[in-house]
Amino acid sequence: MADTTPGRAHVIAGGFPPGSYAGHDHDYARLRLLELLAEQNIGASVANDFVDVARWLPVSRLLITYVAGPYPDAAQTQAIRDWLAAGGHWLALHGTSGGRAERVEGARQRRTVKSEHHAVLGGYFLTHPPICEFRVEVKAPDHPLTRGLGTSFVVEDEPYFVELQDPAGTEVLLTADYGPAAVSPAIGTVYPSDTSLLPDGKSHVIGYTRAVGKGAVTYVALGHCHNPAIRAARAPDPADKTPPTFHGAWETDGFLTLLKNAITWGRAS
Repeated sequence: MADTTPGRAHVIAGGFPPGSYAGHDHDYARLRLLELLAEQNIGASVANDFVDVARWLPVSRLLITYVAGPYPDAAQTQAIRDWLAAGGHWLALHGTSGGRAERVEGARQRRTVKSEHHAVLGGYFLTHPPICEFRVEVKAPDHPLTRGLGTSFVVEDEPYFVELQDPAGTEVLLTADYGPAAVSPAIGTVYPSDTSLLPDGKSHVIGYTRAVGKGAVTYVALGHCHNPAIRAARAPDPADKTPPTFHGAWETDGFLTLLKNAITWGRAS
């Protein structure tokens, strides 16, 4: 396999089916990511899904994914695994921990099907309650990925429940205690229990990093955003008080610092 190329990034941002919003403003997220890459003079290629990822990985040092629905199949996952082993860096955001969903008898919500890409990513999305405000605790403030974040920061975002796939081989960077407001009916119905809870019984992982060969994966659960068209296409929910245009963590210093750090980390040899 060709060596990864310093200074280039491949950005995948899109929903499923192809061209759909899938509940997220991928155009906004893509633009912000490209702006952050441009600040560091990093050239980039872009895609809406993983279909041609094997074409771009050999000429990229950094893979950034912000998706809601698309996920790599077995062959594409193997290409990512090989690229990571050769020294590539994958910055995976928000819905990247999702995947194919299957129906569960007697339940309205679908269950995420665990597949090969979750093993490489190191995280598996279960569910999320409605958007709420929560405090993100920085567990490794001296790590290059979290430098400048302090000990905590506050965001308004979807409180993700993400199950670690290799806890022993994963360095947890960020956690959050969502509190009593963040309760999901999927736990106990779609999923027998909340396997995303950390050993303290109350915290969930917000961000982590893990080595894969000579490379590494960093996952951050933050980043939900939507626009009025996306909001209008959803079924009305009286309990949802978020505005028609929502950028959440994208408008916080904490998340932007984290992304900038991750891009610097990702271009490192």
